[in-house]
Amino acid sequence: MEKINLKFKKLHENVNLPSYQTEGAAGMDLCAFLDEPITLKSLERRLIPTGLKMEIPHGYEAQVRPRSGMSIKHGITLVNCVGTIDEDYRGELCVPVINLSTEEFTIHNGDRIAQMIIAPVTRANIEVVSELSETNRGEGGFGSTGKN
Repeated sequence: MEKINLKFKKLHENVNLPSYQTEGAAGMDLCAFLDEPITLKSLERRLIPTGLKMEIPHGYEAQVRPRSGMSIKHGITLVNCVGTIDEDYRGELCVPVINLSTEEFTIHNGDRIAQMIIAPVTRANIEVVSELSETNRGEGGFGSTGKN
């Protein structure tokens, strides 16, 4: 498994750094950094600060994803499902969360609110062509391959 160095700047002394919860975890958890708890009503969305800035090495991105336990147990997920942090972004890491449940949910300082994956980036060369290669699926769209 390849390891890279990530640089973090704490915006406050008592900010939690991202951390892997198990040896085999692909994502590191991001924690909320709040002066006071935030209660999300049903369908309410908020940008939750982490109190961190980071520097991602050239050729990588950070993907911010929901935590599966919070999603299934409480209906808390990300507004944009998966967020991308580009290597040249230097602002504070904030997590756009939404409450999809019918009940209020309170986020406290230090709560693990999302997970972050570091992934290599591949950039594409754009080529305009007059024809595309044929496949068995062809132009079959949503649901075209069936249910089973």
